[in-house]
Amino acid sequence: MTDASLVDAIPLPTVLIDDEGRIAAVNSAAAEVFGQTLSGRHYAMAIRQPRLLDAIDRTFATQSAHEGAYVTTAGLRDVTYTAYCRPLRFNGGAAVLICLMDRSEQDQAGMMRRDFVANVSHELRTPLTALLGFIETLGGAARDDPKARDRFLAIMRGEAERMNRIVKDLLSLSRVEEEERMRPTQPITPLKVVERAVEALRPQAEKDGTSIVIEGAEAAAQIPGDADQLQQVMTNLVENALKYGGKGGKVTIAFSQVERDASLRAPALRIDVADQGEGIDPIHLPRLTERFYRVDSHRSRQMGGTGLGLAIVKHIISRHRGRLSISSTPGQGSVFSVFLPLS
Repeated sequence: MTDASLVDAIPLPTVLIDDEGRIAAVNSAAAEVFGQTLSGRHYAMAIRQPRLLDAIDRTFATQSAHEGAYVTTAGLRDVTYTAYCRPLRFNGGAAVLICLMDRSEQDQAGMMRRDFVANVSHELRTPLTALLGFIETLGGAARDDPKARDRFLAIMRGEAERMNRIVKDLLSLSRVEEEERMRPTQPITPLKVVERAVEALRPQAEKDGTSIVIEGAEAAAQIPGDADQLQQVMTNLVENALKYGGKGGKVTIAFSQVERDASLRAPALRIDVADQGEGIDPIHLPRLTERFYRVDSHRSRQMGGTGLGLAIVKHIISRHRGRLSISSTPGQGSVFSVFLPLS
């Protein structure tokens, strides 16, 4: 077996550099990263990234293992590799073997964790700051002012309830993520799920003078699913439609069947939740299911939103191997469409 075939057998992008500094062997994975014209060239001319070149130089100089980094692009995204440089003997001389490990997903996951912690801290800091401020005021200037005390206590209660909603949604999101890989198999009746969600929200709708209409009930065939989680999905979507659809309007929940959904590659049940509100600017649509993303932060907080509802919806639908589609035209309302496999 030749040295080239040995290098090519390694599944990671791998490059072998001989004692003259020339690239002696490259496997197909490395050729995709560095380019097809790598063989025979001096590594300093072929690689041209200081952090990796420094690791190679140190490996040659010390004859010990070193690590570097190599950054490139794949399509529209940056890809970062950790480069493991190891000394070895090749054709009687000192050589260096380089293996690349893609760490882009780890970096992205780390960034997501940092953003998540920062967002949670920000969301909790505001009500906590308000509570501390009012507690200090009640312990001082407003101690003997009944009207001010009652007003401050009402605000404090609202801020505490807001923190409670955030913590509750965070716990719910955590549970959903834990179960996301376990697909539900119990047969359920979607119409009953929707009816329970609507019944729970009926008082809110009547208070706002909004009607909730269910259409296409005959299309609501049984599907495999988690009834409690899907009720959470429908409650969230209908509640959002009531909040942002405007008072005195109509929220429509429509069932239909899709013979073959292109994304799911299977027949699907479609449930549309439509409102008659102001609509959403298309620029926001791709980010609506991100954690803590809000189109209007101030308005969302005033209405009791935590910014986590649609993230929870997305994960629950993903657990059911379905998909969520959002369409909206400013001034004409929004439609949130849930597609769930029929089997």
